[in-house]
Amino acid sequence: MIITGIRTGILSIPLRKPFKTALRTVETVSTIVVAVDTDDGTIGFGEAPPTGPITGDSLGGIRGAIHEYIEPRLKGKEIRNLEDTLNSLERSCIKNTSAKSAVDIAIHDLFGKLYGIPLFRLFGGFRNKVETDLTISVNSQNEMVADSKEAVKRGFRILKVKVGLDPALDIKRIQSIREAVGETILIRVDANQGWTAKEAVRIMKKLESANLGIELLEQPVLAHDIEGLKKVKDSIETPVLADESVFSAIDAEHLINSKAADFLNIKLMKTGGLRSAQRICSIAELHGVECFMGCMMESKISVTAAVHLACAKSIITRSDLDSPSLCAKDPVIGGISIDGPWLTVPETPGLGIERIDGVVWD
Repeated sequence: MIITGIRTGILSIPLRKPFKTALRTVETVSTIVVAVDTDDGTIGFGEAPPTGPITGDSLGGIRGAIHEYIEPRLKGKEIRNLEDTLNSLERSCIKNTSAKSAVDIAIHDLFGKLYGIPLFRLFGGFRNKVETDLTISVNSQNEMVADSKEAVKRGFRILKVKVGLDPALDIKRIQSIREAVGETILIRVDANQGWTAKEAVRIMKKLESANLGIELLEQPVLAHDIEGLKKVKDSIETPVLADESVFSAIDAEHLINSKAADFLNIKLMKTGGLRSAQRICSIAELHGVECFMGCMMESKISVTAAVHLACAKSIITRSDLDSPSLCAKDPVIGGISIDGPWLTVPETPGLGIERIDGVVWD
């Protein structure tokens, strides 16, 4: 099975309602779909959404990296020689993690199809389903309460509440949500780099003293502020999750050695794909640090890849893979099945994706 070329196209999916964080507001998932073609007609699928505030990638930049740098390096490569093929992908250009991730996912999809094995089995096969939270966008207090109650009605038992735009209101928002959903629902708080270390400590101490049962705090400070992240972790009882601070295995090692976070959030668009994500898992395992599996605003294509990895690895103990559940429709045929918060991988080879409707190919 030899790579003959790479095609890209745009897939646009409307959201149920706008997705709002301290970094951005999104109304439609617009993502680059990748199809890696081979000489025997088998196609591998991947995806790369542009997430400028986090990865720095744009639609044009992703396309450019794939067609100008990645595709010329991969044409003629044997899928069965996975290590060599992925080495060529990794060395094709620096950074451009989203573009690399899309092609990495497609290559793994082809490898699974070549040998007739689903990716979660290939990577470890620890389980076949995971439970995701559902994100509550930062809005007015009343709107966030209404969204939280709706999520619980849909069967979600874990809510990830976005904060970080107004520290004074953040406390009231979380208190109101807890009162509305009751004590049995888990609440995660995600500031998306929106607080200073001092603000994070002050806010979290108030939340802790109110016994609101916050499961964890995600990325309270700027991504580069590892010292501030450690200060927050050392000053509060609530576990701290690093997200934007960890892109690579080197970042993971630095965070672990600095004792700056309790958990690491792995996202394929940050790592550059499944191979690099597995490196983070291995480092985390060595140190006994649990991992999250997260996502950007993606379709079911790359989320399916993320669920395969989350199902494969026991070190990945929690999941934030809700972007398909935030979409108004699903144009991806095959892949994971979604039943409320439960995401189940198929036993079909590779990703298990049959086709993708609505892609506007270049």
